[in-house]
Amino acid sequence: MVMERFQEKVRFYKLNTVIVGTGAAGFNAADELWSMGQQEIAIVTDHINAGTSRNTGSDKQTYYKLTLAGEDQDSIMEMTQTLFSGQCVDGDLALCEAALSPQCFFKLVHLGVPFPHNRWGEYIGYKTDHDPRSRATSVGPYTSKYMTECLERSVLEKGIPIFDKTQVISILSDGEKAYGLLCLDLDHAAEEEDRFILFACENIIYATGGPAGMYADSVYPHGHYGASGIAFEAGVQGKNLTEWQYGMASVRPRWNVSGTYMQVLPRFYSTDEQGGDERDFLSDFFTDPYEMMSKVFLKGYQWPFDVRKVQGGSSIIDILVYMERSKGRRIYLDYRKNPVDSIAFEKLDQEAYEYLARAEACFGTPIERLKHMNGPAVDFYKEKGVDLEKEPLEIALCAQHNNGGLAIDSWWQTNVEGFFAVGEVSASHGVYRPGGSALNAGQAGSARAAKYIAVRRQGQPEVGDDFVGLAEEALGKAEKLAGEVLGSDGIDRIVEVDKRVIVEKNDETSENSRIPVQKLWDQAALRMSHFGAAIRNIDQIAIAIQEIENEIQSFEHLVQAETAGELWKVFRLKDILLSQYVYLSAMKDYIQEGGKSRGSALYTDSTGQKPDERLTEEFSFCLDDGSRGDMVQEAVYGESGVKFNWRKIRPIPTEDDFFENVWRGYRQNKNVF
Repeated sequence: MVMERFQEKVRFYKLNTVIVGTGAAGFNAADELWSMGQQEIAIVTDHINAGTSRNTGSDKQTYYKLTLAGEDQDSIMEMTQTLFSGQCVDGDLALCEAALSPQCFFKLVHLGVPFPHNRWGEYIGYKTDHDPRSRATSVGPYTSKYMTECLERSVLEKGIPIFDKTQVISILSDGEKAYGLLCLDLDHAAEEEDRFILFACENIIYATGGPAGMYADSVYPHGHYGASGIAFEAGVQGKNLTEWQYGMASVRPRWNVSGTYMQVLPRFYSTDEQGGDERDFLSDFFTDPYEMMSKVFLKGYQWPFDVRKVQGGSSIIDILVYMERSKGRRIYLDYRKNPVDSIAFEKLDQEAYEYLARAEACFGTPIERLKHMNGPAVDFYKEKGVDLEKEPLEIALCAQHNNGGLAIDSWWQTNVEGFFAVGEVSASHGVYRPGGSALNAGQAGSARAAKYIAVRRQGQPEVGDDFVGLAEEALGKAEKLAGEVLGSDGIDRIVEVDKRVIVEKNDETSENSRIPVQKLWDQAALRMSHFGAAIRNIDQIAIAIQEIENEIQSFEHLVQAETAGELWKVFRLKDILLSQYVYLSAMKDYIQEGGKSRGSALYTDSTGQKPDERLTEEFSFCLDDGSRGDMVQEAVYGESGVKFNWRKIRPIPTEDDFFENVWRGYRQNKNVF
């Protein structure tokens, strides 16, 4: 790898493949490419130790794979059918994820991830959500962290170059083919001559994770923002963008409060912003405290918000938390005190009582039960500075995972030639998915992309007129934006509505009316959590889309960066606004096309019913009947807005599996076509 200068201005590298991201999927893509002989590669990341894979988890973080123990029958096709049944899932992707799950799993085992096996060598499993078999496994709260660390060691042992503190700010693309990347050097942002880096490459493997920066209420770790906006800007199609998972999580630190965190029956209460006016708001809704506690218990099993479980089910807890937080109040779990003075455990629903009885946990306070059932769950928070024995835990209903993302084919290549999307940024899931399937999908998808590149997309990039034109255009825009946001010229007009700064078009200009980048970012994230999360209303979505459109159009003259050290926030905010615009537009289109409430999203519908008469009209909805489960929504961003295409899902492939034919194809082209 040789560093040159482009147009005598910026550092410039030519490579076969650049991998963007240092999570489990990104590291695996690089590791696989190198092992298959494609070694003109490098990894680019804004922070090697950031990201969801390394910094997130849950009560017992799950990895989903083919059954590898016991007498239970399983097969590639049966696992494929399970993944395919999640609605809006392309069959070829489900088949790839099922077929590659054993080899990806055992690679992780060989790299040192300590998945448990019994004394005979069987890798035992358990059932997870939407799982008819016992395919799930875990190494505890930090499964993805162990995966990332083991894959990173393998990459470092191979000497694969890593550009740390390097933020991708533009994808060089003509909408049909990817040519390279423009990046901001975070260590040299203050130096105009060394601020930017250009990469020319034949292939890009995008492993940037979900667009977490869009949301304020988020369980994604701090430092994980995603970068889907610049992919949309480069012409990459979105798919299933409406499909997310939301669930209750602690705010500081960001962590799912699933499993035993709920099964020990903590007390819920809320306060005003200053911590006063303490109220047991669940008790205001439930007339029967044992019904309330039974619903709380079930949230351990049924952690993601599921609109099917609102009426008479556990997801009413999510709704009540959302409602209370919408009033400007703060929500807490208190493990020091029971929800009622004295719990008669036998009065709980049978499932809750039997579980707690078998766990020998029908005693004491929530913290005593938690220490008895899952001591490490208490230790985790203590390590993060929250002692559950002495203080409450603040929570919210948070964005947790995007089941949609960038549209891909069966080799995880997008509609833009040479641009591959792997991990959560890619749309391989549908409305529902088995718990832990995302970790498997990231490994399978990155292996597929690497295989395709190693066999069919070798060689160095051609640095011709197409690349030069795109690079000059992207560099010019980046330099102009940096100069503008560090300047002081104002925008057309700014007003404040409902504590939100609103950009309006006006012929009169006003000096020094810029908004600090962090303030605008915070506002944008709060807006998305309010309008584009678990509860969605088409009128509110339309208002949000218009606000974002005005901000994008006025961006250069709207945002203020105090120093060059804030330029990374400026480029990241631009990406976030683009992502929000496309995602909210997808939600609006879904409603206009007749889509109903499904998965982790409740769409307000005045023709529907409220799950409980005590709720407001905002929670009237019609449940989806599954009739759209064989359709996929695709989105393309352009100068005229976002255009949508609805298509049938791709079926599960049926192939001639006669051994001699497969062997012949493998000898000829490795069956990569």
